[in-house]
Amino acid sequence: MHESRTPSGEGGCPGPGDGTGVDRAFLALERELSVFLRRARASSGELARQVHPDLEPAAYGLLVRLEETGQQRATDLAAYFGVGKATMSRQLRALYDLGLVDREPDPADGRASLVQITDEGRARFTRVRDARRTLYMSKLADWDRTEIAELARLLHQLNERAEA
Repeated sequence: MHESRTPSGEGGCPGPGDGTGVDRAFLALERELSVFLRRARASSGELARQVHPDLEPAAYGLLVRLEETGQQRATDLAAYFGVGKATMSRQLRALYDLGLVDREPDPADGRASLVQITDEGRARFTRVRDARRTLYMSKLADWDRTEIAELARLLHQLNERAEA
């Protein structure tokens, strides 16, 4: 089991207000999420380069999504990631140029295309994803499995609320 540490560095749970009207629990959450997100951005760049040296960090997330969901319209991807059509088109063009994704006409709407990961893209992505999972398992080896499951559940809940 890992050593317990609160985000505030104290032995107990951060409590409400510190006299300034700011809830210490939310301050601690903001601080820890900031650190986590900064590390995740750096990690995305490294992961993207491992898939392909010319792959942009933001495009790695597209591969994750396409691997999870299969074919998708560019507009659906843009909505999921909260970016504009132009940004999505540029990122998909880069993936297409690298041979990591392909397009085919959408049978439901001939004006639209469905984007899908190519066999080459899947092979490269899977290799990097499996290495990343091995790293996670190594870093969290001393954690109780229920703690890992709880962390995953809470992050899922946070992500769902962010989408709402």
